[in-house]
Amino acid sequence: MKSFDVPIVYRSPLISAVKKKRKEQDRMKRDFSPTLLDFGPLKIFLARHFGFCYGVENAIDIAFRTIEENSGKRIYLLSEMIHNPQVNADLKASGVEFLQDNSGRQIIPFENLTADDIVLIPAFGTTLAIEKKLRDIGIKVENYNTTCPFVEKVWNRSEIIAKNQYTIVIHGKPNHEETRATFSHASVNAPSIVVRDMDQTRELAKYILGEKPIEQFHAEFEGQHSQGFDLSKHLERIGVVNQTTMLASDTQSIADFLKATMIKKYGSEDSIKEHFADTRDTLCYATNDNQTAVTGMLETNADLAIVVGGYNSSNTSHLVELCEEKLATFFINSEEKILSAQTIMHYDFHTKTELITKNYLPNKPPVTILITSGASCPDALVEGVIKKLAGFYPASKSIEEITAQFQ
Repeated sequence: MKSFDVPIVYRSPLISAVKKKRKEQDRMKRDFSPTLLDFGPLKIFLARHFGFCYGVENAIDIAFRTIEENSGKRIYLLSEMIHNPQVNADLKASGVEFLQDNSGRQIIPFENLTADDIVLIPAFGTTLAIEKKLRDIGIKVENYNTTCPFVEKVWNRSEIIAKNQYTIVIHGKPNHEETRATFSHASVNAPSIVVRDMDQTRELAKYILGEKPIEQFHAEFEGQHSQGFDLSKHLERIGVVNQTTMLASDTQSIADFLKATMIKKYGSEDSIKEHFADTRDTLCYATNDNQTAVTGMLETNADLAIVVGGYNSSNTSHLVELCEEKLATFFINSEEKILSAQTIMHYDFHTKTELITKNYLPNKPPVTILITSGASCPDALVEGVIKKLAGFYPASKSIEEITAQFQ
């Protein structure tokens, strides 16, 4: 796999040594058990896979190389490069300005741009309409496009099923940058609709089966379907693709449910291909690996779990979701949120609020903690969290001693 030039500030000697050792021991990636970092009074189990993925490293490489090679030029990011506050802050500190916020609201008008400016497309991709606006200005979009190849794979998959006359059902968060981009690319080829979860999928199924009046559809799915969506014919043949960072199990459940719905309406499974496209899972490898690694990590008895990543990161929130099913879980974006051995500030992504929890560390050595991070989280942040926790236990081994065990 291609290697990237990622700023050393995002790297971690400890995490790099651990990942290298695990890769050497398990080149086929069949072992999803966690890695034990035994500090003595503190035992940390790291998920088998976590942190920067191919798409994120590719985006960071392109962005910082663009800055280095274009001194004196105005450089803009369409929106956040990835969902990590440190990386985006570093880009801003390097002089990059953001044109839009995460919801697509304009910060700097496109009219302010010139053909001499550089606009970086983020890893999530963008809509065809925005690409056209930039090209009309004379900006060479293709030169600075950091769209993740696994996102583009979803676009290609949707184009294939569109050519076979299927309507495209996208499992994703309607306002997420990636889902907006995928919807744009899908809807230019075929009727398209976004479902955010199983609850909304069940409501869509009621329209497929004629159990809900057509008149309610456009209000219920407002802003989530393509222009001219015709309920009487556009739900006769469907195929499912997804936002790459959704929970794999959720996407599979949605696809299975819709397939069963089509069988219920149109008869036997023998003829289902006429009504339901046989699409393979479109989650990216990193999302699959990270989620499976969390499942493997959760087989270890532990006192709590810590998930590190940006609070607006979809893939990270799903890792939190998995951990929350088994034990107390704290979602933080840096070691600074660990205020002391008694107090931690963490994010509740369900209510979108930060909370403070007291006495989160049990008073009984050894304390066992599970740790993972999202695909847009630098390894250096994870090491920072580990150092902070180990510092609460004076008898702990040093980070250097633990690192040496993996070299």
